[in-house]
Amino acid sequence: MKGKLLVIGFGPGSEEHITDRAKKALQESDMIIGYKTYVDLIEGLLDGQEIISTGMTEEVSRAQEAVRQAELGKKVAVISSGDAGVYGMAGLMYEVLVEKGWKQDTGVEVEVVPGISAINSCASLLGAPVMHDACTISLSDHLTPWSLIEQRIEAAAQSDFVIALYNPMSGRRTRQIVEAQRILLKYRSPETPVGLVKSAYRDRQSITRTTLEDMLNHEIGMLTTVLIGNSSTFYYDDLMITPRGYQRKYTLSQKEQPLKPHQRLKKEAEPWALEQEVSISSREIADEALQLILSESNQQKPYIQQPIQSIFEVSVSPGVANKKFTPKQMITLAEMVGEHGSMEYTPDHHIKLQVQTANPDRVISELEEVGFLLAPVGDVLTLKACDFCEGEKKDSIPYAESLQATLGGMELPKELKIGFNGCGMACFGAVREDIGIVFRKGAFDLFLGGKTIGRNAHSGQIVAEGIAADEIVALVERIVQEYKQKGHPNERFHKFFKRVKNVSGFEFQDISPLLKIEPAPCGD
Repeated sequence: MKGKLLVIGFGPGSEEHITDRAKKALQESDMIIGYKTYVDLIEGLLDGQEIISTGMTEEVSRAQEAVRQAELGKKVAVISSGDAGVYGMAGLMYEVLVEKGWKQDTGVEVEVVPGISAINSCASLLGAPVMHDACTISLSDHLTPWSLIEQRIEAAAQSDFVIALYNPMSGRRTRQIVEAQRILLKYRSPETPVGLVKSAYRDRQSITRTTLEDMLNHEIGMLTTVLIGNSSTFYYDDLMITPRGYQRKYTLSQKEQPLKPHQRLKKEAEPWALEQEVSISSREIADEALQLILSESNQQKPYIQQPIQSIFEVSVSPGVANKKFTPKQMITLAEMVGEHGSMEYTPDHHIKLQVQTANPDRVISELEEVGFLLAPVGDVLTLKACDFCEGEKKDSIPYAESLQATLGGMELPKELKIGFNGCGMACFGAVREDIGIVFRKGAFDLFLGGKTIGRNAHSGQIVAEGIAADEIVALVERIVQEYKQKGHPNERFHKFFKRVKNVSGFEFQDISPLLKIEPAPCGD
C-alpha cells in the first residue's frame, strides 16, 4: 500500500488558529514527526498516533524518516509552525524526495496543508502594518551566506518594503540583528515604526511597539518576529498602520469619493502610474527591435546570481589498522584543503576534511591515490579499530577490514561507532563504544550499548563470549541492520537497545551507574 506525506503548517500554535484541514490531517495520520516544541503545541489534537520528536536543527533527519515511513505505507504528518512552505518543512520534504528519484504519479502522495505564517499572525496583533508591498528575510546564516542576506536587507530597505525579519537572534547569533539595523538606518528614518512580537497567540505572547532606532533596547530572541514599517507606516492609538496608498486615490474621511470609479483609472487621476499608451506604430516598434538585435552594443545584462559555494566533506585515515600518516599524505591534505578549507583530527583516528570544490570526484581520486581510506561524514557507521600492537597481533585484522568493507559509512539514524580490539587487553577502549568487539583466544566477545559521554558513561553490556571468527561479521551486520530499520531519527544505539529491549536475540540489561544527575542542557 502506498503511503502519504502530510506536510502541515499549524499556524502560530493556538488551536483556534489551526485550519480545519490541518486538524483533520493530523487526526487521519498514523504518525506525527516534528520538532519537540511543536509536537507539544498540538498534542491535544492527537489520538494515539505514534510520535517521533527531535531537537532543533534536525530537520533533515525528520524529513528522511518521514519519507521512509511513508514508503512503508503509513500516513505521516510532518508538522511546522506557521506555514509549512515559509521557512518550514515543505521544501525540505521535496528535496529529500527528489534526491530519491520520487515522481508524483508513482511515488508516495504528498499534500502540503497551509497555515498562518508569522508575518500574518504578528501583523494582526500589531494593527495593519503589512498593507503594502512586503517581504520576509530570515537572519539565520546557517544555510545562507551572510553576504547574501546583507544584499537582501539592503535591497528591501532601498525599495521601501515593509520587512518581516524571521530568526532574528539566538544564543550564538547576536550580531546579525545589529547589522540589519545598521543597514536599514541608511535608508529609513530612525523613527520608523517597528513591532516586536514574541510567541504570537501562545501562552507567553509579548508585543512591543518601538522604533528602528530603539529596537535593540528591547528583548529579541529566536521566537521573535520583527516587523519594520515602510516610509509611510505610522502609529495611531498604539496600532501600527501602513496606508495602502488610498489617500492619493480618494479621501477616506469623506463620505463620497472625490473621483467616481470610472474616473479613478484615468491618467490625470493617477499621475504616478506607468504610462499605458504610446504614440508609436507597430512598424516602428518592429524596426526598433530589429536594430537592437543587430546592434553590437546590445548586450544582455547578466542576471544577479549568488554563486553557490560547494563544500565537500570527507573523513580520511591511513587504514583500518594503520595509524601512521606518510609525509606525502600530509602534503596532499595541506594542498587539498588550501587556505579556505579545514582539517580536524577526530577521536576516531580520522581526519575530517572540508574542501571547497565543485569537483568532488577529483578530490576523491587524489586522496585515494596516496593511499587514504575514505569515509562519509555525518550519521554513519565508523569502525574504530586499535593498531593491533603496530600489526604484531594480526590474526583479527582481516575481520576488522571485512567489517569496514561491509558496514563502513552506512547511513544510520545516528552516528554509530564499532570499537574493535585485537586482543583481550582492549586497550583502545572498544567496550565503551556503541558496539564493542574484542578478539580473545581465537574468538570474539561482543559488547552492546556502550555510552562514551556524560557523567553516567559506561561500558557496553557483554552479550556474548567466544563467538566463532567466521560468524562475527554476519552477526554484527544483523545488529546494525536492525538498528537502521527500527531506530528513530537521532536515537543513539544505547537508547535504541534500551527502548526495544532485544536486538538480534540479545536481551537488554540496564548496567548504567545509579547516579542522581541533573539533565544535560541538550536533553540527553
